[in-house]
Amino acid sequence: MGDDTIDDEVLGNGFPDRRQRLDPAEFIKANMRLVPVPSVPEIRLYSAHPGSGLRRLVDPQDDEDADEGMPEAQPPYWAYAWAGGAVLARHILDHPQIVAGRRVLDLGAGSGIVGIAAAKAGAREVIAAEIDRNGVAAIALNAAANGVAITIIGNDITTGPAPAVDLVLAGDVFYSSEVALRVIPFLDRCLVAGIEVLIGDPRRSDLPLSRLRLLAEYQVPDFGDTKGAASKPSGVFSFEAK
Repeated sequence: MGDDTIDDEVLGNGFPDRRQRLDPAEFIKANMRLVPVPSVPEIRLYSAHPGSGLRRLVDPQDDEDADEGMPEAQPPYWAYAWAGGAVLARHILDHPQIVAGRRVLDLGAGSGIVGIAAAKAGAREVIAAEIDRNGVAAIALNAAANGVAITIIGNDITTGPAPAVDLVLAGDVFYSSEVALRVIPFLDRCLVAGIEVLIGDPRRSDLPLSRLRLLAEYQVPDFGDTKGAASKPSGVFSFEAK
């Protein structure tokens, strides 16, 4: 990813001050490119590239957060277009009646691509939930760049009650068994509350296929695909009660 050296301030004693934090929004605007998403060109996102030096922003710079009970630094999922989010965004833009006039939650929002698509398609209100502080900054910048309004929640809502929304959209939230075990009970509480849940995913290993009904498939590239590689089909699913 280019120069991965952390830019630390140097104290008078000659040692770097690792307590200094880069401002996420300023870093993103200065070092990342605002570009259309290949499979969803209606949406532009601030995206990482080989010269962005992204490690300077995402590496832990000290142990203070652990002392304060803060979560450890998260991988920069928000800096790339993942297949699950892209397929859900594509489906929403192709079928705006899914979100039109409804209150929508973008769960594990990452870059905010799904929430942005919902806002563009006429959702009455869009809430994006994202626990990564850098992702929170990216969502705000991406929403502004696409001319939409999104309310951002910067903490883990999966431990709480079902939100006051009509529809939950979850793109690529089953990327690990640990996250799946946290997300599924939350989605079950949403179903009990009468909230519809749609999932976007390229069939990752922890996807609970027994709980899903396939609605549509699209060919979209995924993060990590080699340049020029053929896109694999990714699915849009309805999350069903047991």
